[in-house]
Amino acid sequence: MGNLSIFPPRGSAFAGQVDLLYTFLLVVSAIMMVLIFGCIFIFAVKYRRRPGAPPPPQHHGSMLLEAVWSTIPFLVMLVMFVWGAKLYFDSATPPANTLDLYVTGKQWMWKVEYPGGQREINEIHVPTGTPVKVTLASEDVIHSFFIPAFRVKHDVVPGHYEIAWFQATKPGRYHLFCAEYCGADHSKMGGWVNVMSPADYEVWLSGGERGGSMVDQGAKLFSQYGCVTCHVLDAKGRCPSLRNMFGHPVQLDDGRTVMADEAYVRESILDPNAKIVKGYERNVMPVFQGQISEEGLLQLIVFVKSLSQPPEQPVPTKGPPVTAKGSPK
Repeated sequence: MGNLSIFPPRGSAFAGQVDLLYTFLLVVSAIMMVLIFGCIFIFAVKYRRRPGAPPPPQHHGSMLLEAVWSTIPFLVMLVMFVWGAKLYFDSATPPANTLDLYVTGKQWMWKVEYPGGQREINEIHVPTGTPVKVTLASEDVIHSFFIPAFRVKHDVVPGHYEIAWFQATKPGRYHLFCAEYCGADHSKMGGWVNVMSPADYEVWLSGGERGGSMVDQGAKLFSQYGCVTCHVLDAKGRCPSLRNMFGHPVQLDDGRTVMADEAYVRESILDPNAKIVKGYERNVMPVFQGQISEEGLLQLIVFVKSLSQPPEQPVPTKGPPVTAKGSPK
């Protein structure tokens, strides 16, 4: 389908699978349409009432025929369901070791932030051959992150984080759209995804200005809002420690256990009394609803995530050769 001019070119590893399923749906739908309307036309002509002819005899049907034309469509639809469900779960589950990008939709632009601190508006730069995980947020209304060439489309709902991912396969410049009506200038909310070779991407990363990595910016906000006074990182404080918290289950005071993911951290910042960790009191942490932008929330989340990543192990250096007696030559 990507070779037809009415369809966008395939630019991701996932695009071919989506096109194959879409082609299967089109072919099956066309066959069923021809069969149904063909039978209607043939039967209408062949068994039409003729002047002076007696009424045709009534047929009460066949159980075998009923079973066949009920079972075959059911099996075809089951294939569609299983195939579509597999593609859905594949598209909804990013692989490990992805390049993480953070995209915020706002009337009427896409604001992009990279872990290294680079920022863009309506432009995204990614390398080929690397899975890219996009964390999506909205500052105002519902948007929809849509890259036709990648066959990626995901609604961006205010108050939630959405995850999309893709792996670009061919260098080029691909359209980025908002596919959900979001206001008067919805049609202008577009941009470009620039796919580069890994070497060119590294060159692009090294250029331009940056205000520190997202971890550094999150650490500044963590200190600016006084979080460090209660969330003592290496000891017990008035609030839970955030060290090695992200990505692990958290026991709540009501007996529930929740996963400390992006949504949990976001909710804990904006509405800290929604979920209280077991052993801690309510109404200790102030409510930051309306005080921190979506970009700031993402920076804080990246900082919290960094506290749970294992420290890099130093690469052992090769020492001088040792003699049989154990002393260097």
